[in-house]
Amino acid sequence: MENSENYQLAEPLIPTNDEEENNPHDTNKSVDDIEEIKSLRQFVEYAAEENNKLWSLAAPAIVTSIAQYSLGATTQIFAGHLTTLELDAVSTENMVIAGLAFGIMLGMGSALETLCGQAYGAKQLYMLGVYMQRSWIILTTMCTCLLPIYIFATPILRFFGQDKEIAVLAGKFSLYMIPQLFAYAMNFPIEKFLQAQSKVMAMAVVSIVGLIFHVGFSWLLIVQFKMGLVGAAVALNISWWLIVLGKFAYIALGYCPGAWNGFSWLAFRDLGAFARLSIGSAIMLCLEFWFYMFLIVLVGNLADAQVAVAAVSICTNLFGWQIMIFFGMNAAISVRISNELGANRPRAAKFSIIVVLMNSVCIGLFFFILVLALRDVYGVPFTNNPEVVRTIASLAVVFACSLFLNSIQPVLSGVAVGAGWQWLVAYINIGCYYLIGIPIGYIIAFPLNLGVQGMWGGMLSGVGLQTVILICITLRTNWKNEAMQANSRVQKWGGSLKNDMEDDTTNQSIVA
Repeated sequence: MENSENYQLAEPLIPTNDEEENNPHDTNKSVDDIEEIKSLRQFVEYAAEENNKLWSLAAPAIVTSIAQYSLGATTQIFAGHLTTLELDAVSTENMVIAGLAFGIMLGMGSALETLCGQAYGAKQLYMLGVYMQRSWIILTTMCTCLLPIYIFATPILRFFGQDKEIAVLAGKFSLYMIPQLFAYAMNFPIEKFLQAQSKVMAMAVVSIVGLIFHVGFSWLLIVQFKMGLVGAAVALNISWWLIVLGKFAYIALGYCPGAWNGFSWLAFRDLGAFARLSIGSAIMLCLEFWFYMFLIVLVGNLADAQVAVAAVSICTNLFGWQIMIFFGMNAAISVRISNELGANRPRAAKFSIIVVLMNSVCIGLFFFILVLALRDVYGVPFTNNPEVVRTIASLAVVFACSLFLNSIQPVLSGVAVGAGWQWLVAYINIGCYYLIGIPIGYIIAFPLNLGVQGMWGGMLSGVGLQTVILICITLRTNWKNEAMQANSRVQKWGGSLKNDMEDDTTNQSIVA
């Protein structure tokens, strides 16, 4: 398993003067260019500098993540003011069917965070565009494989014990949402391509415009034209494709010189090896997404399933908004780690981790306190059913704990992606989530009769264990070796590609 040999050597995260200063690609001063940090004042100065770099990436990435997540969440809000059943159907499709596809597409696309980020740090810009096209091919192929899940959503949901009425309506809505699946396949490689170059502001602008359009269009179709779930699906599909086309237009218009040189036949080279890293990324991320998908499906087996599913779906929706903030942090730290390792600056990579974790803990504490303070009202915007609101309030403590733990966990996953540890984290997720979290949650919820609170609380144990393990791995990683691995990876993936591009530029290019 790649990089597995690097975890046994303990190494301090604070930069020290025993590491070589090696900064061949950047004339700007970084942590790798300084001596050992000897005072709190010096630490604060360099932390402030790193914090500025981090938030210049994280803020637009957070806006992008929240805006895109809000497309589905907005649709749930409109559906929640139709009937409880339609809210359950949209929530189930959004969190289970589309959530499964979203996790796979985002996970497979995240392979580009490692490859594009490290190639960009090594100044191998010519590789980025071909990497993105390879990812399009692999993700589009995967979409075709996922179509049966959309087509047979109703029997799949029924197999897992979902309420019949919810399963039937969710299956119908899933058929309407097939265009969104293929939008995912195009969107995530574009995002990782732009993120690696720190071109995150353009992504944020396009996503905000798409969200504004979606809110207006959804209101028009659902409220004014009374089109119900059909109108919700039309608005959501069109909004996603507008975002995809807007981002690609930015690339095609020449705002990524050197990285985008047009479509090329080289995209069809080395697909097998590329797919392996993509699959590892997908498994790592999907195991996290599916964890909460299982929560909704299992809750559907409780007494008064419609109220229970509605309550958990609303909490998961709110949880998703918070997670989008940390997906932005995830993207930022992944770019920082991959760029610094690609440029052979291990101390700068380590220092970035310290700064991002400090930020994440502070934000997590803020959300923890906010949920407890608003426990009786945070479900009101999503439903008119007072019983659902009361059930949501009863989940406040475990929900707040989830928000705090998941302020740290996505950031550590971003470190893993930036370093290329996807397969290792996948194994950790299997053990923590599926061998510990889900069984404990099931036992507490059903044999011990603690219902929704028991299910969520038990599953929280898996998240806590995973977070502790990732912290330990990050602390014990030898970042010098990781920088060497990054250089080796860039040479392996980029050497033959560069030769091919030099030898066959005229013949290989389809569109300049």
